[in-house]
Amino acid sequence: MNLGERIKKMREENGISQEEFVKKINQIDNKIKLSRVTLSQIENNKRDISANEIMVISKVLNIPVEYIYDTQKEPQIILREENEKYSLKEKNLIRIDVPQKNIEKFKEVLLYILNKIGAKPNIGESVLYKLLYFIDFDYYEKYEEQLIGATYIKNHYGPTPVEFKKIVNDMISKKEIIKVESKYFDYLQTKYLPLRKPKLAILKANEIELIDDVLSRLSNKSAKEISDYSHQDVPWLSTRGSGDIIKYESVFYRTAPYSVREYKDDI
Repeated sequence: MNLGERIKKMREENGISQEEFVKKINQIDNKIKLSRVTLSQIENNKRDISANEIMVISKVLNIPVEYIYDTQKEPQIILREENEKYSLKEKNLIRIDVPQKNIEKFKEVLLYILNKIGAKPNIGESVLYKLLYFIDFDYYEKYEEQLIGATYIKNHYGPTPVEFKKIVNDMISKKEIIKVESKYFDYLQTKYLPLRKPKLAILKANEIELIDDVLSRLSNKSAKEISDYSHQDVPWLSTRGSGDIIKYESVFYRTAPYSVREYKDDI
């Protein structure tokens, strides 16, 4: 698969039309001035693509640049039933295997968030990524077990849950949420609005309490503010390269104001 075909495939997997894709590209860098016709030429391998255009496309898709170039580094998201078996033959492939119980927890947490704050003007896709990250990593630090257990990679804009797109597309197809493109100040924004209430029986009392705490502290931040805030958290700082998986265990090295656990001094 050539570069243009890969870009088209990733654009379509994210449910973005050519017109919408071009708008987002031009909005990030107005010097590019890409048209839908030009994008079609790129995707059909009839026009070369510049390094700067690749950089901007990676930002629109919210993935590291190397994933666009390197087929061996593309995350493969597998949503499976609880006891489903699989074999991994490919080498150097990031394969994210998501058990059914994690999918259900992810959905209900997302619906809980969207029902509480989804209508707020600042709550776009980028802010949701960071809220989910802090919910997952705060819970792991506090209770030493996973809440959603999503896989987060280091991205220029902050931690990114790699399962998000696939699970959200599944929720859209099942009419659990809708995707809305809107404007927030001068920027295009992708929002998600709930079409049903969350199943609260799936969430424990301490999980809801922690989610509420994260939303209370961080849900009023803009995309830039919460991105900048996430960049000072030890898990993000301790992850080496763009596209690398952020390890949950790094939360135990957090410092104030990020740490949410009361550590007792050694006697």
